[in-house]
Amino acid sequence: MPGLIQHVERYRPIHDLLAGELEAVREIFRRQLASDLPAVNDLCRHVARYQGKMLRPTLTLLCGLASRPEDSRLPARLGESHRVLAAVAEIIHMATLVHDDVLDESDLRRNAATVNRLRGNETAVLLGDYLISNAFHLCSSLGRPDVSRRIGATTNELCAGELLQVHHRDDWSIDEPTYFAIIERKTASLISLCCRLGAEESGATPEVCDALASYGRLLGVAFQIQDDLLDLVGEEGVVGKSLGRDLEKGKLTLPMIHFFGRADAAARSEMLDHLSGSRLHGRPLRVESLLLAGGAVHSARETAATLVEQARRELSRIPDSAAHLLLDDLARAVITRAF
Repeated sequence: MPGLIQHVERYRPIHDLLAGELEAVREIFRRQLASDLPAVNDLCRHVARYQGKMLRPTLTLLCGLASRPEDSRLPARLGESHRVLAAVAEIIHMATLVHDDVLDESDLRRNAATVNRLRGNETAVLLGDYLISNAFHLCSSLGRPDVSRRIGATTNELCAGELLQVHHRDDWSIDEPTYFAIIERKTASLISLCCRLGAEESGATPEVCDALASYGRLLGVAFQIQDDLLDLVGEEGVVGKSLGRDLEKGKLTLPMIHFFGRADAAARSEMLDHLSGSRLHGRPLRVESLLLAGGAVHSARETAATLVEQARRELSRIPDSAAHLLLDDLARAVITRAF
């Protein structure tokens, strides 16, 4: 997992194996999206540059490996179905990024211009649709209607989360349960499914599948909280995408919810003044300083850290292995990342 996993020497054999598996996933990704139309290929090559952490494919593969008790040293290679499912998850994720950039009017993704910036919203929306269509076409190659239905149910859940978030735009009174309902659907649902499908493809017991699915859900929520924090206090050159978009688009995230829950009347009034109407452009420094001074950033980080610890406890229900250790390392890295 480029950039997420530290101390690689601790489990070099499985890390090297995973690197090879991820390259195979990238090849499936490229092959599936290949078109006889140069214009479409150009767009797909551009969106392939959005691949960074490869979190969802990594979790699919790692959970497949971690479900095998015998993989404590050097695991056998995973099956083609693991790689196909990992590629399906990445294509779906890429589609959500393309559509998110349209919704957020973002100009930058992975330190490169977004599709909507380069080609306009119409092209970006159609490309996102093309990616979703290809994800299900690829999934159908497995000949597993049950898996296709579950992936479809998860993409439905993902879209519902996005719709709920749009519904609450400019709602500065949104509460924590609503926020968590949004991010559990739009982010954690797919991550959880990746973990479950990877385990199931390895023949894991229902208990192990449930543990890894729960691990993925908790990890996904923590991952999104960290993303929301970076949007507010991260450095654009490090994060590699346009920041401050949540505030510009009227999306209230956990740090802001914590701020409004603990700020005095004067601080709340000042923050609302910054958030109102056309006064908000980018990410005002005063907004950042209010969040930091009020302890909202620290509080949100603590929430994410608690979720990560809960996710790590779920790993106690799966066999000991190098993959188990790598999943544990990945969980801790989710909330220490700066990109």
